Amino acid sequence: MPISRALLATPLVLLLLALGSTSMPSEPHLTSASSYLPRLVVEGRAPAAAFLARHNGRGHYGIYDSAGSGIRAADRFRAGSVTKSFVATVVLQLAEEGALRLEDSVEDHLPGLVRGHGNDGTRITLRALLAHTSGLYDYTAALPADDPAFTGAAGPSAQPLSPEAAIRTATARPPAARGSYAYSNTDYVLLGMVVQRVTGRSYAAEIGRRILTPLRLTGTSLPGARTTLPLPHSRGYHRSAADGTLRDVTAMDPRFAGAAGELVSTLEDLDRFYAALLGGRLLPPARLAELLDTRATEGWYGMGVYPRKLSCGTTVWGHNGHFTGSYVRSAATRDGRHVFTFRVNMDTLSAPGLETVLLEAEFCARRRP
Repeated sequence: MPISRALLATPLVLLLLALGSTSMPSEPHLTSASSYLPRLVVEGRAPAAAFLARHNGRGHYGIYDSAGSGIRAADRFRAGSVTKSFVATVVLQLAEEGALRLEDSVEDHLPGLVRGHGNDGTRITLRALLAHTSGLYDYTAALPADDPAFTGAAGPSAQPLSPEAAIRTATARPPAARGSYAYSNTDYVLLGMVVQRVTGRSYAAEIGRRILTPLRLTGTSLPGARTTLPLPHSRGYHRSAADGTLRDVTAMDPRFAGAAGELVSTLEDLDRFYAALLGGRLLPPARLAELLDTRATEGWYGMGVYPRKLSCGTTVWGHNGHFTGSYVRSAATRDGRHVFTFRVNMDTLSAPGLETVLLEAEFCARRRP
């Protein structure tokens, strides 16, 4: 689920043997990214990997490719922090409608919730939450990687980490310097609570009616207390930090992530979402410009999306999702016409540089007929 400066520079992980490729019916080209899937498989240690690339410009094409076994194009998977792009979109829509202002403080909407140990909700704006400049401690950093509350793999008697408990965990520690970029899942948990306070409906319901239904993202859901994944799905694995063993975490309680990372989706749906978002179908131009404004973070992060400038000069926008049993990365050109999403069914991130290699291959390399 979390992304940090380290994660931005410490990309992908993967594993296994065979390479399978399936092109969409209208596909006239091969994509250079396909040639790197075997490398990801060999150098990584995840059971399987897949990607879906779509281009809506001249010579429209779509390609699905996979490596390893037990992973399919239509699989539902946990998308982790990609959830933040959906939440940010809803908040900006509400701002456009006048239901809230980005300069509102957390205290305006959630009085008394953020306080103590130097934390002060009266001095933190919604804009700061969206851009991760609130300074609030990331509650997930307080949970060990194998902690059942974090992995969601605790027994049936375990209590999930509630949003209120996550905020208490965060505010029990002093904040970082307010105004500086510091990625914190706490920020988006708070935004989810603000959406509910403003609309009277959960952030999941608002994402459903504002994004999933209009875009017909039928493979995407916010599961709440549901521990199983909708069919079809592959297995998801977590590697123990203690002894390196793999544990099947396909079934888990995702409520510890909440508005920071509970989304379940598909490769197709994520490509369609980012194409619609960057293509201007979900936000008017001025709000989309706010979403992409990285000045407050010195280029690191906008609002629910972040840029990556590639060696060919192309800048892609999107988000990653690092969640127990899953890693996913979506990236798109500024106009949303070229979108690329890949995933692996394990959460370990290793083999530094391979994510960038994959993005460079997709967005920079020339395609052959």
